Amino acid sequence: MKEHYKLISVMLIFGSIGIFVKKINLSSSEIALLRGAIGGLFLLGTSFLVKQRFSFKAIKANVVLLVLSGAAIGFNWIFLFESYRYTTISNATLSYYFAPIFVMILAPVVLKEKLTAVKVGSIITAMIGLFLVVDIGGGNGNAPLQHIVGVLYGLLAAAFYASVILMNKFIKNLSGYETTLVQLWVAALVLFPYVYLKEQLDFSGLNAESLIFILIIGVVHTGIAYFLYFVSIKKLQGQTIAILSYIDPISAVIMAAIFLQESMRVIQIIGGILILGSTFFSERLEMKLQTMQKTKAS
Repeated sequence: MKEHYKLISVMLIFGSIGIFVKKINLSSSEIALLRGAIGGLFLLGTSFLVKQRFSFKAIKANVVLLVLSGAAIGFNWIFLFESYRYTTISNATLSYYFAPIFVMILAPVVLKEKLTAVKVGSIITAMIGLFLVVDIGGGNGNAPLQHIVGVLYGLLAAAFYASVILMNKFIKNLSGYETTLVQLWVAALVLFPYVYLKEQLDFSGLNAESLIFILIIGVVHTGIAYFLYFVSIKKLQGQTIAILSYIDPISAVIMAAIFLQESMRVIQIIGGILILGSTFFSERLEMKLQTMQKTKAS
């Protein structure tokens, strides 16, 4: 049960990141760069404490995928943070949670997995939900166009995250801890020239409040959260991990309402339920089918 609480804590930490990003007076790319650098440093430090061994031979063998996936993580953060700026945290989070749907769509091509009727139904349901979340006449306080731009940024972030999920399936002989540590460092290294060319590394907006919040995002939301995540999932079943992961978007919506007074219209709430529900029930049904197949095989 102890591992359950660790994973729940991680999901609550992830769910709160939008609140902190909104308080930082830096561009999305600068926040992403600092998050990768600080989080990478923290995980590197903890690797010595827990005596984590690294297989440099395996890292070298997977270097292309690690570079591509690390870069994808960096740009995934940029687009997610931009989404927070253009629309509400609730809508940014719900559009970002379209990542599993993108994985379902691409899996038959990339992983040669069968596109089942259950997955097709989930994709259609999620798309209907997204249409309701966009709600052009929304009452979120933003102009309709700005709201749509925010949702599109959220979908771009989801697409990059989906690409990371798919690329990670081809990475061999590396633990989740090793993979993530390398990806965080790659994200920071790839984002450095991007931020230098785009922003000239201008951290003049990094006042005392922003500095505190960026440290929280780097240490707590990245370093500590990823560390606890990998510690907890070692002892939890895949089904439990999948179910508890839904605490992240649900808590994000609740915290945005409490701390930022963000509200959602009924039609958007229905859309959010359709998006989250489509992936939830798809995962549940797929796991049941796998269990049944294993039982028959034995």
